[in-house]
Amino acid sequence: MMKKSVKIGVIGAGAWGTALAQTLSEGQDELLLWAREPEVVDQVNGQRENMNFLAGYPLRENIRATQDLGTMAQREILLLVTPAQHLRHMLHSLPVTDAAIILCCKGIEADTQMLMSEVAAAICPNNPLAVLSGPTFAHEVAQALPTALTLACESSALWDRLKPVIAKPTFRPYFSDDVVGAEIGGAVKNVLAIGCGVVDGAGLGQNARASLIGRGFAEMLRYGAARGAKAETLSGLCGLGDLVLTCSSTNSRNFSLGKGLGEGLSLEELMADRATVAEGATTAPVLQKDARERGVEMPIVDAVCAMLSGQADAKSVIAQLMTRPLVSERR
Repeated sequence: MMKKSVKIGVIGAGAWGTALAQTLSEGQDELLLWAREPEVVDQVNGQRENMNFLAGYPLRENIRATQDLGTMAQREILLLVTPAQHLRHMLHSLPVTDAAIILCCKGIEADTQMLMSEVAAAICPNNPLAVLSGPTFAHEVAQALPTALTLACESSALWDRLKPVIAKPTFRPYFSDDVVGAEIGGAVKNVLAIGCGVVDGAGLGQNARASLIGRGFAEMLRYGAARGAKAETLSGLCGLGDLVLTCSSTNSRNFSLGKGLGEGLSLEELMADRATVAEGATTAPVLQKDARERGVEMPIVDAVCAMLSGQADAKSVIAQLMTRPLVSERR
C-alpha cells in the first residue's frame, strides 16, 4: 500500500524557505511554495531554480511556486519562513485553515517583545504549533548534506504527526517539548553571531571569538531561564549547536554583518547592499530592552547594540568587556 502524500506549504521563498521546500518535497506529490516576488515564482515554475536567493541549486519538479496565499488554505502543514518582524502580518493574511503551523523564523517581535510562537498563538489559537530550529545553512540543506535540528512541538501527539513528514535521509529532527527554549536559542544566537563577526573583522583573534561564544552562551542561558526555557534545550542543537555554526562562518548573514562592522563599515552601508535579512540587527535592541526589564545582565548583547547604533567601535567595546569587574564564571 502506497504511503499517502501530505499536503505541505512553505510560506517564504528566501534561501531557507527554498531549501526547506527542496528537502521536504522528497516523497510528496506536490509541495506549494509561496513567494512574494513574481520573478521568483516564474523562476521556480519555469526554470526550476530560485536565482534570486538560492542560485545554482536545481529544484524538484513537484515544487510549485505561487503568489496566491489563498491556495494555502487546503494545506495540512504550513511552514512559515518569513522574516520575524513580518510574521504577524503574514498570519493575519493567511486564509482560515486548520493546518499545523511550523515556525521557521528566528527573532523577537520589536513592538511587543513577543516570541514568534506567542505571536502565532495569539493570532491562530486553534492551530497546532511547532518550531523548527537548529544549525542549518540553507545551501548545505539544499545539497542534501547531513543536518540535524530541533523540532519543538506543543505536544508529543503533534511530534508524532510531523516527524514522518520532516525527517528525511539527510535531515534529522530531534523532539523537544520546549517551544520557548527553541525560540530563545535561535533569536539570541543571531545577536551573538554579529558580535563574533565583529571580532573577526577587527582582527581580534580566535581566543577572543571563543571567549565570546562561551560567555555569550552564558547570557543565552540566563535570558532563557528568565523566559521559562529549559537549560538542556539551549545546550542542544537549537541553542549551542546553532550558536557555534553561525558564529564561525561568513555563510551566516549575521556573522557577515558583524564582520563588516568590525572592518569599520557602518550599519547603513552594510544593510543597503543586502538582498537577505540579518535578523540579529533587529533582534538586538529588542532583546536588550526585554533583558533589562527582566533584570537579566547581557553585556555582550549590550556591546553589539552599541556597535549597531554607532555609539562605539569594536576595540572600545571589547576593552569595556575585558575590564568589567571580575566575577565567577557561573554568573
